[in-house]
Amino acid sequence: MAFLPCRKGSERVKEKNTRSFAGIEGGLTKIKLDQLIACPEIDEITVSTDDPVVMSLAEIAAQKTDKPVHIKERPSHLAESSTSTDTLIRHIPEIISQGIVLWTHVTAPFVDNETYSHAIRRFWETTKQNEHDSLMAVNEVQTFLWNANGPVNYDRNKEKWPRTQTLPKWYEVNSAFFIATIESYIMESDRIGINPYMYELGFPESVDIDTEEQFYFAEWTWRFRNEK
Repeated sequence: MAFLPCRKGSERVKEKNTRSFAGIEGGLTKIKLDQLIACPEIDEITVSTDDPVVMSLAEIAAQKTDKPVHIKERPSHLAESSTSTDTLIRHIPEIISQGIVLWTHVTAPFVDNETYSHAIRRFWETTKQNEHDSLMAVNEVQTFLWNANGPVNYDRNKEKWPRTQTLPKWYEVNSAFFIATIESYIMESDRIGINPYMYELGFPESVDIDTEEQFYFAEWTWRFRNEK
């Protein structure tokens, strides 16, 4: 089951989810629905939204596939800009009762059906072997990290500028997708379990659109990759 949350409006990017993207009408929402439908490991799609345009795009997508596409109108108290992700997470068991949930976003247009397939298979492998109980997309960070008090991932008393290859790997959650059982949502009130597998994404898969500049950059990258 894929879960696709699409709240109406964006404080930083006007009509981010549905405006034309690289000449594609329906924009990021259409792209993401097509990608999810094309992934054979995904058997159902649930779209949570308060946006009539997103609902219309989901209805059109549903007509082009045998997969069930469930359109859940999001309650107003869950559609405010101040609504926390934790609050939405606690809402999931009310609309999804069983199975494995892949939570993803339209703002990750370069995560395609093949990436979803590979990530889902990796989730199955690691959970079957009891190595992990969930999976989340991350960016690997292996460089000099500081806070206001100094370095946090190496000791300058030992070596001021060690080779970056020798530094420990850190992971930045990029929010492209999360995979967990519905039991994790119920028991942990979370979209991951207690021991998630870190699924590394490179460029441009890790691109997340949150500003106008990122929107235009993603459009340029999309055109470059698809019009060669």
